[in-house]
Amino acid sequence: MNYELMEAMAQIAREKSVDKAILIETLEAGLLSAGRKRFGPNANIEVHFDDVSGKIIMRLKRVVVEEADDLGLEVDLAEARGVEPDIEMGQELIQDLSLEELGRNAIAAAKQVLVQRVREAERERIYEDYHDRVGEMVRGTVQQVDRGNIYVKLDRSEGVLPPREQIARDRYHQGDHIKAYIIAVDKLARGPQIILSRTHPEFLRRLFEAEVPEVAEKIIEIRGIAREPGSRAKVSVLSNDDKIDAVGACVGIKGSRVQAIVRELGGEKIDIVPFSHDAVVFVTRALSPAKVLEAQVVEAEQKILVTVADDQLSLAIGKGGQNARLAAKLTGWKIDLISKSERERQREFERKARIDIEELEGAGPKLREKLIREGIETVQDLLKTPFEELLAIQGVGEKTAEKLLEEARELAARRERELEAEATRAAEAAAPAEAAAPAEAAAPAGSTASGETTAPAEAAASGETTVAAVESEPIPELAAGALDRPDEVQPMVDMAPAAEGEEEPPLGTAPGEPGTEADFEDEEQAPPA
Repeated sequence: MNYELMEAMAQIAREKSVDKAILIETLEAGLLSAGRKRFGPNANIEVHFDDVSGKIIMRLKRVVVEEADDLGLEVDLAEARGVEPDIEMGQELIQDLSLEELGRNAIAAAKQVLVQRVREAERERIYEDYHDRVGEMVRGTVQQVDRGNIYVKLDRSEGVLPPREQIARDRYHQGDHIKAYIIAVDKLARGPQIILSRTHPEFLRRLFEAEVPEVAEKIIEIRGIAREPGSRAKVSVLSNDDKIDAVGACVGIKGSRVQAIVRELGGEKIDIVPFSHDAVVFVTRALSPAKVLEAQVVEAEQKILVTVADDQLSLAIGKGGQNARLAAKLTGWKIDLISKSERERQREFERKARIDIEELEGAGPKLREKLIREGIETVQDLLKTPFEELLAIQGVGEKTAEKLLEEARELAARRERELEAEATRAAEAAAPAEAAAPAEAAAPAGSTASGETTAPAEAAASGETTVAAVESEPIPELAAGALDRPDEVQPMVDMAPAAEGEEEPPLGTAPGEPGTEADFEDEEQAPPA
């Protein structure tokens, strides 16, 4: 009995999780291939592996002829009688073959077939085990770090964490434990088939499910995730039970739950935002920690125009536009941010540019009344109205409509010229006043007129910084529509600040518990969530 061969096959089946029957079938096919390589591609060879004894039986069958042409199928009469003296012409000679007769090259080929088949069987097994687990979070051990790729040992298989799916500040070494998210199982990949990720937004969802029982039990629903891996994330939550506070449950006692997630992500800040079906309320909350004064839906452009205090604009935008960008991703709305002073200037300009429909001389009182009834109250409204809609108004024909539009264009152009002239006069009036200011006044406090910075001894001793020593970082401007997110349009709603003496509950805070960084006015001072 060939115990060594049987033990080797059992070990392969056990370690590679391959069916032993497949191994036996593959071994027989490999030996058949080796035999035909030795005796010819048409050789009539039988191979059988006895599972009980562990013996390999190989037989070569050839027909006896006077002079053989194909040694794989025929054998000379003289050679055949050397094996069986009584054999006659036309009879079949059956010879037992040993592995040594196949030759070294043939055995190597058989071994290659077996190894290849084992690999294929293993890959099929991994695919069957994991292709239904895409979207799950798995735990493993770092096996190797090579050229940026992290190879992770997962139960009976191996996964790979490519550089693009790693958080920038992650540093793993061989033997470290790691959590990751399965994003794909590639059946045709040459290396590991299981592709892992730690940057996918759904990885954050799985971490919340692991740390917050209410999320795992669907009592609290995570409605959306916007994430810039390793830096910041915003998560919107909604409670399906009125007795449970969604934000408080996710934060945990003294922030224990969210802090565990933050540690797993290497210090990534997390804002937990209460979800709202009201788009304006939701956008207002998503822009936290900035305080919103007013939010207005612009239906034509499918965006929300948000007004904040002048000193809150940089906070609302965030470093590199991050806060506004994540808020737009989370809510699915375009967001245009504007300061209160700039908004007031815009409204003043709109007020001056407004031309009431009564100023149209080409429209009589009855026609003006019809236009107003259709919602056309200003010349600007008239210019925005499609020509077909004007013709649909009773008493308005093509000639009348063209005449009204021509006069409206002239009025609008004239008003625009008047406003430009007014702006020019205001600029010219301001120029002499600036020129008359002394040179010293033009230099910032703590610096000379020549541009040399001075540091008073008193300030240096006390540790205070002079004005000249601090240069504020320029606030990045967000172009209109730069943060495009499609969504349905809500009616216009103005968000007024909280009444005096009334405090809004800080976002990301459980009642009676410390909050997340949404409680802080300045994000640079906010500790990690």
